[in-house]
Amino acid sequence: MAELYPFIKKQDKEVYEALQGEEKRQKEGIELIPSENYVSKAVREANASNLTNKYSEGYPGKRYYGGQQYTDIVENIARERAKQLFDCKFANVQPHAGAPANVAMYFALLEPGDTVLGMDLSHGGHLTHGHPVTYLTKIFKFVRYKMKNVDTGEMDYDEMRAVAKKEKPKIILAGYSAYPRELDYAKFVDIAKEVGAITVMDAAHIAGLIAGKACKNPFDCGFDIITTTTHKTLRGPRGGMILTKDNEDIAKKIDKSVFPGFQGGPIMNTIAAKAVAFGEDLKPSFKKYAAQILKNAKAMEEVFHNNDIRMITGGTSNHLILADVFGSLGIPGQEAEDVLDEVGITLNKNSIADDTRKPMDPSGIRFGTPAVTTRGFKEKECRRVAELMIEAMKNKGDHKKKKAIHNEIKTLCKKFPIPDSFV
Repeated sequence: MAELYPFIKKQDKEVYEALQGEEKRQKEGIELIPSENYVSKAVREANASNLTNKYSEGYPGKRYYGGQQYTDIVENIARERAKQLFDCKFANVQPHAGAPANVAMYFALLEPGDTVLGMDLSHGGHLTHGHPVTYLTKIFKFVRYKMKNVDTGEMDYDEMRAVAKKEKPKIILAGYSAYPRELDYAKFVDIAKEVGAITVMDAAHIAGLIAGKACKNPFDCGFDIITTTTHKTLRGPRGGMILTKDNEDIAKKIDKSVFPGFQGGPIMNTIAAKAVAFGEDLKPSFKKYAAQILKNAKAMEEVFHNNDIRMITGGTSNHLILADVFGSLGIPGQEAEDVLDEVGITLNKNSIADDTRKPMDPSGIRFGTPAVTTRGFKEKECRRVAELMIEAMKNKGDHKKKKAIHNEIKTLCKKFPIPDSFV
């Protein structure tokens, strides 16, 4: 087996040791952060390719530097595969990440002072959907909608319609970072038509589930735009993307906003990695993967339900679960994260709907199944992981018990190594 990072080992001992430590952590631990995944060796090769040397400001056929015959090929492959995955006519694959994709989308469609209607952060929304700590709120007006019932996940579409009629938003934004159910996209579209708004879905978390046909495609319900990251459930490199269903005018505005509006040269090695990942996502095996993510999440839901641990929305219809561990087990989210990290299970603390605790020490934890599904876990393994999570949290002060759990986690990870290829 070829040695990892031989040139870094020779040149930079400190960085090499950190990379080796991370390699060991990933191999021996279970990754449950819903926004993380493992990529194939092919994606990693593309991300480390010679395209990192190339500046490619502009778009294929319209670059500002010479020597673009191969960069154009790679970006066009990525765009065409993205359009095929999501059944749309326009794709911009240059955003460096999900947040810049959302920012570029806003500035493409809005003027300062315009209004956006999006999901409240405390009910599952994202910082870029109008949280007061972001600079976006200094430029645009954000109004919010919430769940009608946090125990079922039912959205308050009546409130959404009332707010839309009052505030007249130019964009109605769907999507989330901690909402375990599917949205009724048709209702978003109906409300948007009533007030003349553009519909945007931030699909960063579930893009792979949409591409894999495990969740509904917002474009099929009449949405105008999808923004997304390209990692998470899409199992690609860390990056962003903006998709437009069929409106060429909107697509041109988005292209201009991404470049030269907000970014200079695109990260071409990452775009090559996106192209490779999208090629993997088009294989029949990816649909099976997306379907298994949902099955595995339901298996973990079952265990938490049987142990009387409250889950926001009552469970899950996608890849993630948001559990109120403080209310159910008396352990704050930060402590739960630390305890589980000690036994080799990585997830994140997370606020629950209308949380009374502070965001950095909230009541909940958020976890999901994309990464463990990549390793080959099925329902049986996911049920066992959920059992071990609960056992660790209930026995947080029992070092002997936690060591036994950690050893079982290591054995499970050895049985299901991180794969090099998915096709």
